[in-house]
Amino acid sequence: MEYRIEQLARSAGVAVDTIRFYQGKGLLESPRREGRVTWYGEGHLERLRRIKELQQQGFTLTVIQRFLTGELEPSDEALVAAVTRPASPQTLTLTELAERSGVAEPLLMSLEQAGLLVPIEGGDEPLYPVDDLEAIAAGMKLIAAGVPLGALMELGKDYAAAVDRTARLAVDLFDHHVRERIQSEGGATEAAERRLLETFNELLEASGTLVRHHFQRTLLRAAREHIEKR
Repeated sequence: MEYRIEQLARSAGVAVDTIRFYQGKGLLESPRREGRVTWYGEGHLERLRRIKELQQQGFTLTVIQRFLTGELEPSDEALVAAVTRPASPQTLTLTELAERSGVAEPLLMSLEQAGLLVPIEGGDEPLYPVDDLEAIAAGMKLIAAGVPLGALMELGKDYAAAVDRTARLAVDLFDHHVRERIQSEGGATEAAERRLLETFNELLEASGTLVRHHFQRTLLRAAREHIEKR
């Protein structure tokens, strides 16, 4: 069965402009042309329904394209959702964050520019997890103890850059040595999907524990060496 673009739009429950937009983005193959008339087939309808299904799960078009091209497997859906759409934390605006932390907005903006304060992506207005209050309070303790703000921010920038590099390497390791192995072992899609998500959550918690303990032990070792040199 073939459809004109208006018929395809009605069958898929989308707008004609949406179909043209998807074609422009490479999400939908070009239709068959017969003179000046274009015809779409069942494959186009199935693709539109799949896009709509993935959109309803909150995935971006970039992620949807990776599913459509086979770069991501159907069994990756739960894992991708956990990474790209984590449970929404309680959030604060910049003004609310300033009021509750007692830190002026310009200083908070400086922390954001340094990469030490990261707003939640999406939405028109920047929002910050309420947990940032705890991090800000910890930083204020260091300042109150006499650590210069400028030096603290420089240290924070170096740390953030190093952590970012390490995190990206860790993601690559998980992708190549855990995700790909589970995918290659096959099995039912639902079982693989559940196993991937459970493994990811376990390793996420384990990584946090590892990093925290390692940093504390490294900090104490550095302090001991500093004392011995003095």
